[in-house]
Amino acid sequence: MKTDVIVLGAGVVGISTAIHLARRGKSVVLVDRRGPAEETSYGNAGLIQREGVYPYGFPHDFGALFRYALNNTIDAHYHLAALPGLVPFLARYWWHSGFRQHQNIAHMYAPLIEHSISEHADLIDASGAGALIRKDGWMKVFRTEKARDAAYAEAEQWSAKFGVNHQKFTAAEMKQVEPDIRADLTGGLRWTDPWSILDPGALLKAYVNYFQSLGGTVAAGDAATIEHVLEGEGWRIATPEGPLEARDVVVALGPWADTVTRKLGYHFPLAVKRGYHMHYGAAEGAKLNNWVLDAERGYFLAPMNRGIRLTTGAEFARRDARKTPVQLRRAEKVAREFFPLAERRDDEPWIGSRPCTPDMMPIIGKAPRHAGLWFAFGHAHHGMTLGPITGRVLAEKMLGERPVLNIGPYRPERFLA
Repeated sequence: MKTDVIVLGAGVVGISTAIHLARRGKSVVLVDRRGPAEETSYGNAGLIQREGVYPYGFPHDFGALFRYALNNTIDAHYHLAALPGLVPFLARYWWHSGFRQHQNIAHMYAPLIEHSISEHADLIDASGAGALIRKDGWMKVFRTEKARDAAYAEAEQWSAKFGVNHQKFTAAEMKQVEPDIRADLTGGLRWTDPWSILDPGALLKAYVNYFQSLGGTVAAGDAATIEHVLEGEGWRIATPEGPLEARDVVVALGPWADTVTRKLGYHFPLAVKRGYHMHYGAAEGAKLNNWVLDAERGYFLAPMNRGIRLTTGAEFARRDARKTPVQLRRAEKVAREFFPLAERRDDEPWIGSRPCTPDMMPIIGKAPRHAGLWFAFGHAHHGMTLGPITGRVLAEKMLGERPVLNIGPYRPERFLA
């Protein structure tokens, strides 16, 4: 079997890349070991974060570091056995999170974020998935005046620098906006530009259906079987139907990218931040009106089609280590005091892994030592947000078009000696 392009990984980045290549007349096979959108792209908080110009950094203040070191928080957790292997990554991550470095990264990262809504809007319209989208932003809510005022000041700076929009709410206004929240709040902040997704998995299934309507094919396959063919000018992978060959291959495998990159001699400093979610009913006729971050506790509540999805922060662990949903248990206890959650609607906690680079920016571009090999992974917390714009700029680069934005800051070479 032959095709023009094999896209490895059927998460949001791979699906988006496949769509943009198929739109440009290429025959494309989208390959995954599981069905489309069954990994990290399925289990996120359901946000297209237009406001997210600053990727999530590593804290530098001593109080936060001490708190995380105790390993009993909701927003962060670590496996002690994994720390020796993570120390080199964490040291680089900490350095890049310094004030000056983080400011520079934000200015390089912002062009991707600026295209997040418009590129999703294109695919949402094309796939007929508008019923899965809300366009009223998301909220942070605060328990103390100190946290509220710091967030307000930060929002003003972001608005001035990057043109992202927000609204502030007093404690009294919050009682009108979210009357069923039980916590004693000092105020809230709504980022008004982002969109939210009522069912991330269903949205990506709609994108896949659109890809197939363009002539694209979805297949099962094992990315680890990748090998050269045609005297090094093409690629082959194994599928249940037999070998599949293509001139070009895109590695969009998220946290599993190293199954291909290491085999081919590319050693990227890629780590994972694992996260959990659980869906709940609402008790006592309560209703959650907004996507809400309990900012000082570190968990997120999202009113999705299946129920209220509670998502946790970051767990630093080996990618394939057993589930340890301690953050979810901690968050659920606090969340039930915050809002009247009812029954759990999932048989067990869901777990996913966010693929992270130490400079908090994705890896997008051509592999420097192989013809026909392309990379698109490392989007950390913003995979859902940045999938469509990543797919577009990579397809443009692959076909010799002028990309809609400069992808130089995301080039793979920045991590390769």
